[in-house]
Amino acid sequence: MTRNGSALAVLLLVAGVLLGATPASATGPCDFPRLDGETIQHFSKRRIVCAVERFGPVPGGTVRAICIAKRESGLDPSATSEPTGEYRGLYQHDRDLWPARYDRYTAPVWELSPSALNGRSNAIVTIRMVADIGTWWRAGWPRKDC
Repeated sequence: MTRNGSALAVLLLVAGVLLGATPASATGPCDFPRLDGETIQHFSKRRIVCAVERFGPVPGGTVRAICIAKRESGLDPSATSEPTGEYRGLYQHDRDLWPARYDRYTAPVWELSPSALNGRSNAIVTIRMVADIGTWWRAGWPRKDC
């Protein structure tokens, strides 16, 4: 490779990093498989830890983030409130507020599911929202037991 070719390659690599470009085979944040024999609750905890590490800090860190999800859904990403189904997912987002939250706190390149019932999406949106707003309470989750 020529000197100019090397410089161009380095420039393109730096531009890609700065602009957030990722190879086609790359996945978005916290996109990892569920382990053999892993409970959905443990898998949900791993996703929450990932979201806090990537998008935090949030008040109380991972301990509080997991406690709130456990209180809201039992760490079940498919949980819905009964009998109306108004609240959904790990953090029990209001179904009418979810689309705007999803739009604000996700990026298309992450390839997140738009469903509040997707644990990865719900964890990332929630953690980004709490980090942005500053407190769990102001974001909509009262202190209660956590």
